[in-house]
Amino acid sequence: MAKQKTRVEEFNRDIYDVYDHDTTEYQMEQGLNEEIVRSISKEKDDPQWMLDLRLKGLALFQKMPMPSWGPWLGELDMSKVVTYVRPNAKMTDDWKELPPDIRRTFDRLGIPQAERTSLFGVGAQYDSEIVYHSVQQEMRDNNVVYTDMESAMHEYEDIVRAHFMKLLTMDEHIFLALHAAVWSGGSFVYVPKGVKVRMPLQSYFRLNAPGAGQFEHTLIICEEGSELHFIEGCSAPRHNRLNLHAGCVELFVHEGAKLRYSTIENWSKNMMNLNSKRARVEKDGTIEWVSGTFGSHITMLYPSSMLVGEGARSEYTGISFSGKGQIIDTGAKVVHAAPHTSSTTTSKSISRDGGQAVFRSSVKIAPRATDSKCSVICESLMMDNDSRADTIPVMDVRNDTSDIGHEAKIGRISETAVYYLMTRGLSEEEAKAMIVRGFVEPVTKELPLEYAVEMNRLISLELEGTIG
Repeated sequence: MAKQKTRVEEFNRDIYDVYDHDTTEYQMEQGLNEEIVRSISKEKDDPQWMLDLRLKGLALFQKMPMPSWGPWLGELDMSKVVTYVRPNAKMTDDWKELPPDIRRTFDRLGIPQAERTSLFGVGAQYDSEIVYHSVQQEMRDNNVVYTDMESAMHEYEDIVRAHFMKLLTMDEHIFLALHAAVWSGGSFVYVPKGVKVRMPLQSYFRLNAPGAGQFEHTLIICEEGSELHFIEGCSAPRHNRLNLHAGCVELFVHEGAKLRYSTIENWSKNMMNLNSKRARVEKDGTIEWVSGTFGSHITMLYPSSMLVGEGARSEYTGISFSGKGQIIDTGAKVVHAAPHTSSTTTSKSISRDGGQAVFRSSVKIAPRATDSKCSVICESLMMDNDSRADTIPVMDVRNDTSDIGHEAKIGRISETAVYYLMTRGLSEEEAKAMIVRGFVEPVTKELPLEYAVEMNRLISLELEGTIG
């Protein structure tokens, strides 16, 4: 008798696929040219240095090639993408002041409820603009700054100018050049020396307009000895037109500071998610990446950590789910540039119905990064014969005193493990469902489930049928 295969049901996207009509006040024409870039800059009331940066990004974008590796991106036609959409809402710190459609969207996603119970501050972006931003008084009392990027650009111009696109430079690849030209929205966080923020901050990015792009910029600076947990959530309704996400995240972790950056992405299947993220970690500092990727047509996302100070640490924990029509190409990059640095990368993926899961890791240990330690672990679970999983590790080690480890596993359910659980009284279906849940549990337990209802919905896999 032929064995039945595991069926992991798609996430129920009903809550995310509600499209809000008539929320756009103004949008640019399709495509990208100097007039559009100057118009966006005028919308933002940019200082001259920012306009110059945008125009430099445009010039680079117009001559840079698409990536020659990874998923095929030929479907992306920038002449058909709208780079700026302004919703019919002004930024406020009162949910009640938002237009009803926009307010209902964030209510459905559970963001206001999470703010009341588990967060010290919330920013909410709708299409190209931040429409809600609020922080609790304790944050102000400790001189923690949490605001939108446009406000930061004017109120903290010297700090922003010294850090903006300094970790991720526009000449690295075409989508960073694009981001430099048309960025809009995003969050700015500054945590003073020694301040430990007790509860997380969260920014949520919602792209509602069909055929549009979202290009938010997040900049976080954690001064010496400070601590912060920042949560990023993303979603979009499904359209029959391609949408694009090319945000940018730059994280500066100073001596002895600790930053956890958690991301839950549930983009619709018409989305190309081409995001860029990087952290710079100084002496005895720690960056923790926690990443859940559950949506998009194509994702290319590889958070990178630059360990530039002695004793700096990086931890990456990621889980991804790829279903029919999806290519989820994720991973992490670490550069050990100082002695006694350490990094761990743990990734798990599930693919079904012909979905493709790709894990890429890049580790570089410089000659001076003596006595460093690095561990990379990747595990992939394929639920049928049509799905695919690939592991592509790269390790460049330039000294002989460091400790390096890499482990990759790709496969299906262990029949021995199923048999063992059945001898303990479980049915075959219960045993196999337990194994799948156990497979993802080491990663999902790191996700900030307690902070947003939306995240709980994403992580709850529905298991049906039997596993063979």
